[in-house]
Amino acid sequence: MTINSHSSPAVEFKSSTFSVPVLSLASNDLILIEQLLNEKVKLAPEFFKHSPVIVDLYEVNKKQLVLDFDDLVNVVRKAGLFVIGIRSGNELQQTQAIELSIPINTAPMSDAKEIKTSSKTKQKPIKAPTGDEFVADDSTTLMITKPIRSGQRIYSYGDLIVLAQVGAGAEILAEGNIHVYGTLRGRALAGVQGNTEARIFCSDLQAELISIAGNYKISDDIHGAVSNIPVQIYLQKNTLVVKPII
Repeated sequence: MTINSHSSPAVEFKSSTFSVPVLSLASNDLILIEQLLNEKVKLAPEFFKHSPVIVDLYEVNKKQLVLDFDDLVNVVRKAGLFVIGIRSGNELQQTQAIELSIPINTAPMSDAKEIKTSSKTKQKPIKAPTGDEFVADDSTTLMITKPIRSGQRIYSYGDLIVLAQVGAGAEILAEGNIHVYGTLRGRALAGVQGNTEARIFCSDLQAELISIAGNYKISDDIHGAVSNIPVQIYLQKNTLVVKPII
């Protein structure tokens, strides 16, 4: 059989950057871990739904705590998350990970959003600026200046400002408010850590899903109500309100 040398290759590796949540553990109490994970997921169910995670066992092993990786994976899966990597595991944990076909030492911390299972308040990691985004000195506002394409996920620890459109299949999340100075497609989730005062503002609402503090509406509930005009979305008595900005 003759192979056309001008055709595209059937398999090709390409460099890419994407964000993956990191589950950083400071305890080997699986009951406590399961409880705290469920609490986190309830705060932002659409963000964590079927989300991949990388498990970081640095603190657990630093404290010389015994933790069975097989049992931990089962707990994480029960919460609706998928473990796709392990970091800072000991020899036994790494062996267990390989037996489960889970990669070792993947995704640097700078590319990840941490999920803390400790109930204590800790300083949030600061995401470094790149060519198309900006992090304010106080780490409360993230600004994106280029369009957000399908498959991209953006997370802000405070407010999120997008000076372009958000494409279908993209996902933007913020612990504070979301401002989109363009067409908002895809998913937009504000107040993902339970902030019921958060709001979403956009120039043109065509989203697949909008959510504030876990309360959400899908496209069937919002399309046709407002279009081609600036709107704001906020919570009123646990109900999402979509209102034109006059």
